[in-house]
Amino acid sequence: MSRYTGKKIRLGEALVLSNAITEEQLQSALEEQKASGKKLGELLIEKNLITEDLIAQILSAQLGYPIIDLANISISPEVQSLVSSSVLKKSMVLPLEYAEDNMNILRVAMADPLDINAMDDISIITGCQVEPLIATPRSVMLAIDRIYGSDEVNSALEEYAKERFGNEEEDDSINEDINNSPIVVLVKEMIEKAARQRSSDIHIEPMERSVRVRYRIDGALYEKGKYDIKIMPALSARIKIIGGMDISEKRKPQDGRITQMVDRTEYDIRVSVLPTVYGEKIVMRLASKTALNREKSQLGLKPEEMARFDHILKNPHGILLVTGPTGSGKSTTLYTALSELNTEYVNIITVEDPVEANIDGINQVHVNPKADLTFASALRSILRQDPDIIMIGEIRDQETASIAVQASITGHLVVSTLHTNSSASTITRLADMGIEPYLIADSIVGVIAQRLVRRLCPACKEARLADEEEKEIMNCKPDEEVTIYEPKGCFQCDNMGYKGRIGVYEIMEMTPALKRIISKEGNAEEIKEQAIADGMNTLRMSATKLVLEGVTSYNEMMKVSFDI
Repeated sequence: MSRYTGKKIRLGEALVLSNAITEEQLQSALEEQKASGKKLGELLIEKNLITEDLIAQILSAQLGYPIIDLANISISPEVQSLVSSSVLKKSMVLPLEYAEDNMNILRVAMADPLDINAMDDISIITGCQVEPLIATPRSVMLAIDRIYGSDEVNSALEEYAKERFGNEEEDDSINEDINNSPIVVLVKEMIEKAARQRSSDIHIEPMERSVRVRYRIDGALYEKGKYDIKIMPALSARIKIIGGMDISEKRKPQDGRITQMVDRTEYDIRVSVLPTVYGEKIVMRLASKTALNREKSQLGLKPEEMARFDHILKNPHGILLVTGPTGSGKSTTLYTALSELNTEYVNIITVEDPVEANIDGINQVHVNPKADLTFASALRSILRQDPDIIMIGEIRDQETASIAVQASITGHLVVSTLHTNSSASTITRLADMGIEPYLIADSIVGVIAQRLVRRLCPACKEARLADEEEKEIMNCKPDEEVTIYEPKGCFQCDNMGYKGRIGVYEIMEMTPALKRIISKEGNAEEIKEQAIADGMNTLRMSATKLVLEGVTSYNEMMKVSFDI
């Protein structure tokens, strides 16, 4: 019943014909496909040979089907009810509407328009011919989540209510046979939706009569669901089981770890359980194994900042510090720097708590205080392993700082993080830790202070003129008209007004003048003034540029530079 062009074309052939991949790359992927059983497109994306968007464009050109943007799509209840969400997710398709002139033809967004079986399944279920449109797998899954997500959760909860709420026994009855419960569906859906919406954390919060679920997206928390408090014991038990925690312990805080695949990407999820007045509050921190391994160009560095960053990394020895509060992207910057330096000619060893992403060719050590493997003790052992480059997850105490300085002076490049507000205050923090000023001046080669600001959604941001106070803070001339942009909210950004984040950097490269001030025990203000004279842009200066370019809003700029 499905409408199909009759063109006998395979994805691999289409990609080779379009010069997207070589014949050798195709043959290698086909061999791997036989062993793994994965789809060819999935394998090529995993190998970073091609992107979802490029596959969509090539298939559209070869097959003549149009590409559709699903971000703003709305579907009538009649079409929504035609096929269950489980079938749609399995086949990665989304019915959109009937053809204008024929109710027997159904227009369907497909991640793989060459999947004849999926077309036939939809045809049989709906009794309609299928007219394919092309969309990326990610956009199809996001749209299914948005349109069908609450229905799936509600049906799982209804099923759970039927099974359990008739049984008024203690919580222990809930814990039995939890693996067969619809709660499994709820937890899995929760993690999948959070991953697709770029969430960094999931907060599950028990309140007096309900359980609130919030996602942290681009640094801000958004409520995504509210459920009956009766499901909390089962929800907590399920998460504890998959996180490797003790389900009978409800009075003490616990930590666990979950690994889950979402749309071909492996997520490492750190779980924290904290007893509160109304039950156990659960926070799950999501980290994609691939998110930290980025190209340097993706960090958001301006050309002059990139040049400074490159120059600092060329130092054969010394300390590079990346500073900022939790969640400011320090780890991403460090891993990017390590990936840049990772060649067969150097021995790179890291000591982390915990290891956040695995990088081929780098020796990574996980801190374990119970086995007396602390940052300091691990560092002493690492220095006997003939390293060229050492990464320390965080300098937390005087002992670690002292060993890092000694390592840098004896010919090693050390990269690490520190929790300070600015580049200049990082120097004074090391002095407060007991490191001699002359050693700080001699060992530090650069300090990068960074923050993340939310990007305004390009589809809906609204222009306005800056007022006098805003112009003064942004160091603009009082008599000039300055246009800045505000968030509004639309389908594309899920009515948030923002979409994604970008790094704001303050890069202080060590110069002879700075070394003199540090050696003479100069304060943070003196260090900052000299660094600006040497060409450093402060966080406020960098964030202001993004406001004037329309990348972010004035409020976001103030958030990251309020105390600077």
